[in-house]
Amino acid sequence: MRNELRNAAGEFDRSVQEPNSTRARVAWYYFVGGLTQQDIARKLNLTRLRVNQIVGQLRAEGLVRTEIKLPIIECVQFEDRLQNKYGLLSARVVPHLDDEHEQQRAIGEAAGEVLDSMLADGMGLGVGWGRTLASALPRMTPRRFEKSWVATLMGGLTRGLGTTTFELATAFANVLGSECYYLTAPIYFPTESSRLLLESHYGIAEVLSRIRTADIALVSCGDLSSRSQLVATQAISENLDALKELGAVGDLLGLFVDDNGRPVSHPLNQRLMAMQPEHLKTLPESILASGGVHKVAIIRAILRAGYVKRLVTDERCAELLLRTSG
Repeated sequence: MRNELRNAAGEFDRSVQEPNSTRARVAWYYFVGGLTQQDIARKLNLTRLRVNQIVGQLRAEGLVRTEIKLPIIECVQFEDRLQNKYGLLSARVVPHLDDEHEQQRAIGEAAGEVLDSMLADGMGLGVGWGRTLASALPRMTPRRFEKSWVATLMGGLTRGLGTTTFELATAFANVLGSECYYLTAPIYFPTESSRLLLESHYGIAEVLSRIRTADIALVSCGDLSSRSQLVATQAISENLDALKELGAVGDLLGLFVDDNGRPVSHPLNQRLMAMQPEHLKTLPESILASGGVHKVAIIRAILRAGYVKRLVTDERCAELLLRTSG
């Protein structure tokens, strides 16, 4: 019994010596990532008892309330290097999570925090689509910005699960207490001429003009794997092989680009109803929220082309973005 107590005491003493980077990771995985103490122990090569002690210490020291005060050193280092390499105004890097949906949620929530701190009444916000952006909503402070507006940056799909352009823009407008504008059209038209015809409609023309004057854009991106919601649609799946042959690595606002961010020469790009990434460049602020190893190529392409000014991603994606040439 005495030996067990000594062992436990020794375990406790060693846990006190854990560096802040380890304690911060325990805090993030437990309080934000939703991992169990056993999962964290395996991930960080600690015992479950040590993880439990660190969690208790963090609570006792007041270091974890509704936010984590300890910086995660590796992530901070990635942020600084990403800013320097790609000329970004800021980068936010969250720890890696094995569960893809939890990773999307963590990136989205971090993006929501970044966006929330930037908003002021009178601003125009353009919103893309996807599960990651939907995860930003819980981090937004409800307000009454009666002089502000929210608009979709692209046409929509005919079905979705709360993550379509129309649904997301409406949700952001509700949180901000602002007016909402929609590109009430499909994301891809049957022909380029049919797209041009509808663009001349006064309502669509007004929204297209408005989004080019937005103050902030919040966007995500898609790769060409089966994980992409866009790839699952008939319009893309039927053209996927042709897009790959042309060098496409993914899409930004529905526009398919190569590894340098240049639009590929495919009819889909001419049939697209959305803000063009070149116009996205001209906005005062823009945030790309996306991550995962499978999206490294498209995120790198977007950063190379300078389409966005701020990035929110995960540490494994950040590491790979920094390994490759800019």
